[in-house]
Amino acid sequence: MRVTQHAVALTSLQGLNSNLGALQRLQQQMTSGKTISQPSDDPTGTNTSMITRQGIASATQQARNISDGQTFLDSTDTALQNMLDQVRKVRDLTVQALNNGAMDAQSQQAVATQVTGIRESLLGQANQVVQGHPLFAGATTGSVAYQDDGTGTYVYKGVGDGTDSRTWMTRQVSDVEGIRVDITGPEALGVPGSGKDMFGVVGNIAKDVGDPTALSNDLSDLDNVIDGLTTALADIGTRSARMQAAATNNANQQLTLQTQLSTTENIDLPKTIMNLQMQQVGYQAALAATAQALQPTLVQFLR
Repeated sequence: MRVTQHAVALTSLQGLNSNLGALQRLQQQMTSGKTISQPSDDPTGTNTSMITRQGIASATQQARNISDGQTFLDSTDTALQNMLDQVRKVRDLTVQALNNGAMDAQSQQAVATQVTGIRESLLGQANQVVQGHPLFAGATTGSVAYQDDGTGTYVYKGVGDGTDSRTWMTRQVSDVEGIRVDITGPEALGVPGSGKDMFGVVGNIAKDVGDPTALSNDLSDLDNVIDGLTTALADIGTRSARMQAAATNNANQQLTLQTQLSTTENIDLPKTIMNLQMQQVGYQAALAATAQALQPTLVQFLR
């Protein structure tokens, strides 16, 4: 079979275009720093990249959840600690009133006034708000956890008492774990309206100053309130530790995913530079060889 000059030229041109295409792909990779510029470059790598990016997006959202949840837990811990300190102050005043049977009416009134003031301060602590949400009100849309009903009784305005998980505020910190970030007033401060909750007991102490028998009973109830606050602080501390562990795991997960994405998408710079130089040399050599091969004589041209 006779090979015409036209066939030789066409074959040579196809080879040159193939070399030029390979060279352009390497130049594109060097410019973008990515091995994949379109799905057809690497279908398997594209699929892996999409899955990895979904994982990164999920981990990033979980990191925001962790930060948000830690804010709630830290604020709750601070509020509970402040209330515990104030309740212990009330206990000191109660013991003082019990140990000083010779207190005159003016001294008794001073103690009662201090206890009343602390009770009002406790209301402010119990109504602490973070991001527009009362810390001790559960999953409520209201603005306060406790409210004075006008008679000096502090009424609970929150939702739930912590026994129903549907009223909990939780944050998803991983694909398989959610952490509760709230604690309701009834859980931390006692059952509202029972007279044995924090506000009821402190109010009773303010009224019973001067009555040693009643104060003794109030002191016992106050110790139960202190136990409840201490238990609530321990609960919040445990959840905070879980949140911190989740933050560490999340950071490690994001690092792993970013490394995986980089391995899938990013070029190996030294290797790519070497391949580019080799491809350039090969292309120049092909051009030179083709130029030598395609020097037709008049006879070849006439064929």
